[in-house]
Amino acid sequence: MKQQSGLVMVFALLVLLSVTILGVSAVSSSLLQTKMASSLERKSLAFDAAEAAIAGVVFESEDESVLSDPGINDPLSEARQNTPIDLNVETLSCFDDDRIRREMTAGGLTRGSIHNVAATYSDQGEVDSWSQTVFIREQSCRGSSNVISGSNIKCHVFQVRGCGQAEGSSYAVANTLTASVFAPASN
Repeated sequence: MKQQSGLVMVFALLVLLSVTILGVSAVSSSLLQTKMASSLERKSLAFDAAEAAIAGVVFESEDESVLSDPGINDPLSEARQNTPIDLNVETLSCFDDDRIRREMTAGGLTRGSIHNVAATYSDQGEVDSWSQTVFIREQSCRGSSNVISGSNIKCHVFQVRGCGQAEGSSYAVANTLTASVFAPASN
């Protein structure tokens, strides 16, 4: 009889050990999944910030009050005044200091103003949002009618990189828009 009670105790200890291991692994898995979900949420917010930065450039470049004010340049006009870049040689990075930069804030967009004040885009996890705009080239407009191709109008091609960066992150999430605008030829 005494041997059986000792065997039951060993069996009970083995069951208790396996239940403890299962509990610890469940808690560990739960913590890992929480970290992954948090990281995914931060990346998603950063991507939304990058998209908002691109939308800000488009908004500002179409704002009639900016376009009609000779004292204010929209980001495309400002980029057009710079030397064109060759994307085969150079890359457009979120961290370039010599590009036309616009900031997107939690305050949103305001007609008639240049959005170059740095502030956070979102209060959910402190996310920064900005854009970099460059002029690429002037070219004949493809697919345009004979009226446009016969005139002194060219397509000016720009690239806008929207960037979003969550606080504490060493990288930025980016998205890029290439835009063509009808404009007078420069020659």
